[in-house]
Amino acid sequence: MPLVESGSAPSNTEAPAVDPATAKAYWAKTSNLMWFVFGVWFFFSFVVHIFAPSLNGIRILGFPLGFYMAAQGSLIVFVVALFWFGKRQNEIDEEFGVQED
Repeated sequence: MPLVESGSAPSNTEAPAVDPATAKAYWAKTSNLMWFVFGVWFFFSFVVHIFAPSLNGIRILGFPLGFYMAAQGSLIVFVVALFWFGKRQNEIDEEFGVQED
């Protein structure tokens, strides 16, 4: 939403009215998505690296899997999760009629 020179939102813009039941359903879907992505982040940030010594027996492109997950794999998962989260959140916004213009 563009700001006017005074630093506030234009007065002719209003947020769409959403009834409480729809708002609750929207928040449930949004929070479930957030917790799922948080779980993916936690798994690839901590759990995979805890098992790095065990994973080092498996080699990918000549590198131990534990090293590969720390150096490349987790970062790739984070970037993919970021874009997937944005796409999925936009779908949820459109489903409930609160999408951005």
